[in-house]
Amino acid sequence: MGRTKRQVLATAEETLNPPASLEQDQSVARVSKAEGKNLYTVELPDSQTRLVELPSRFRSTIWIKRGGYVLIDTRVFEERENKLQGEIINIIRDEKEWRKQAYWPAEFLKKSAYPDDSDEEESTVGKMPPSHDSDSC
Repeated sequence: MGRTKRQVLATAEETLNPPASLEQDQSVARVSKAEGKNLYTVELPDSQTRLVELPSRFRSTIWIKRGGYVLIDTRVFEERENKLQGEIINIIRDEKEWRKQAYWPAEFLKKSAYPDDSDEEESTVGKMPPSHDSDSC
């Protein structure tokens, strides 16, 4: 049986607002790969990779895309002896709002889609092609 609309909306609302601060075992991570069966490989700010699980309350409610950001908790899986190293506790949907927080890692700063060209050439965008004075046909 599916979830009620109220539960789905409550879960969606929960992911919009960032917390005021993070606990010691919580970290913002970038999703690098979906492994299947609600497991994801994420990259921490220090370039470590971890295998984390998506809790049932987010499944089939909010989708995670590769390159998106999630908030993970590693405390739950420290005492377990398995390959899982954390749990996704929040999915970052309003990235602009989350980036304003003091705990947002500097390693995940937004980069320009178009890196600055080091060439000193003039751009030819929007200009006519060069004209030739002599017509040689």
